[in-house]
Amino acid sequence: MDSDSIECVSSIDEIVEDHEIPHHNINHHPHPRHAPHHQFSSSKPHHNGTNNVNSISNIVGPTAIAPAASVHELLECPVCTNSMYPPIHQCHNGHTLCSTCKIRVHNRCPTCRQELGDIRCLALEKVAESLELPCKYYKLGCPEIFPYYSKLKHEGICIYRPYNCPYAGSECSVVGDIPFLVAHLRDDHKVDMHTGCTFNHRYVKSNPREVENATWMLTVFHCFGQYFCLHFEAFQLGMAPVYMAFIRFMGDETEARNYSYSLEVGANGRKLIWEGTPRSIRDSHRKVRDSHDGLIIQRNMALFFSGGDRKELKLRVTGRIWKEQQNPDANMCIPN
Repeated sequence: MDSDSIECVSSIDEIVEDHEIPHHNINHHPHPRHAPHHQFSSSKPHHNGTNNVNSISNIVGPTAIAPAASVHELLECPVCTNSMYPPIHQCHNGHTLCSTCKIRVHNRCPTCRQELGDIRCLALEKVAESLELPCKYYKLGCPEIFPYYSKLKHEGICIYRPYNCPYAGSECSVVGDIPFLVAHLRDDHKVDMHTGCTFNHRYVKSNPREVENATWMLTVFHCFGQYFCLHFEAFQLGMAPVYMAFIRFMGDETEARNYSYSLEVGANGRKLIWEGTPRSIRDSHRKVRDSHDGLIIQRNMALFFSGGDRKELKLRVTGRIWKEQQNPDANMCIPN
């Protein structure tokens, strides 16, 4: 990573702000200074692993009927604390664990250290079939209740599940709801925040030949009561260095379809225009980039737009965001 910097000159709704953003290290892992507003975890109660140990006799027979919460505890793997799904394994003493952890503990029971063998706890698997449990994101607003074996599939696509941090440069592992992520981007990643649905950015790079996935920018816009991420970066597309700009919506895919955006770059009587629908941040930055879903500018064209001796990148990218029912050519755009 070079120590070069990118100057980003922004004009938002007739307000021009000049500032310089340092070159980011894509291997940097920021540590949030503030704890998340929510604890995003399974709705299963956490407890000492020894309380989770039960023999088959504890779940079958005349006294087999137990409260759902107690049965749910039985279905919690004592190693990873995730819910167990078939095949559920047990040792000769009746201690259970999930199939993934069976491999991790090298076929030894983590409770009694006996060899696990290939014994399945069929009784516990049958009990699980009779359960109906709330989505683990119920504290975040999901009202759904599912049969035990359907719950996992739903949770993978639940609209209430937390979002991953959209910051592209550090593989940040922070998750949360949108208000928390906005504060996280502002406070921990020092991302520029702007209000308005039009923008005018100038990207300056003194050595445009050094791309190597190193040059990228993220700016967050607040308009129509929503948040949008404007990405700008340089990377190798095959053997050719290119620049790319695109917008992601901080929300779910169904909400993202309510908006459209345009990006424009040009100079010397020529210009390139891109128009599309913002992708949700459910889609990773890399997925959007690798699908080429945005404004792509070849380096030679970018240097042509930069003018001068073409030894310095000076790209001006303008654009706007609008709601789908609005006229994109209208001059009025009132952000919330």
